[in-house]
Amino acid sequence: MTGRSVPARRTPGVLPLGLLLTGAAALLALVVRADVARPPFQGLDQRWLELMGGPHQGLAAAAAAFLDWFGGPLGVVVPLGMLAWLLVRGRRWSACCLLVGHLGAGLPVVQGLKHLVDRPRPENPLVRVDHGSFPSGHAAGAAALVVLAGALLVPVARRRAWWCAGTLFTLAMMWSRTWLHAHWLSDTVAGAAAGAGAALLMWRAFMPVLAREGRGSAAREGAPRAGRSPAVLG
Repeated sequence: MTGRSVPARRTPGVLPLGLLLTGAAALLALVVRADVARPPFQGLDQRWLELMGGPHQGLAAAAAAFLDWFGGPLGVVVPLGMLAWLLVRGRRWSACCLLVGHLGAGLPVVQGLKHLVDRPRPENPLVRVDHGSFPSGHAAGAAALVVLAGALLVPVARRRAWWCAGTLFTLAMMWSRTWLHAHWLSDTVAGAAAGAGAALLMWRAFMPVLAREGRGSAAREGAPRAGRSPAVLG
């Protein structure tokens, strides 16, 4: 995969979508913060949690445990592996975008909202959890990773399939957090919106340098081919 980024003019929806998603996450945060015990959608959250009542065993338990692990220890290993691959390929601006985008989605946005809202988690979560239920850090990390990997590693021609697969992966992560009683449903919606939105805004901010980096890589890869003799090309 070359993963070359494209100029901003070829991706006009990135900025408005990023603003829309981050704005939606911020709006949800304000609504929940107004009444953390009973926000307007608490009834829906409660009904969804009851649907996730169990039994917590079998294939669903294995899938939820894997996704919990992926969002934890493996959630650090995968971005580090992507970062190392980009640096080996000499794509420093792409590596910088990944690093800043991943940290930007995971630390200031998610942790800031957690401390701002301070929503109690559902009772008796099945996994170890940290402070604050809103928003879901696992959902935010999954959505941010999908956006950054699609922007930096997936060829333009394959991005539509990647976005579809990435959406399913993010939805699975959202399901797992509610199935494990670690989050309310609205926590996962806000987390996915915050993570994807922050990553999209970071991608948009880096687009000019990513485009130049992509053109430079294409020129370097094309130079040896241009110098080959017809016999070699054949």
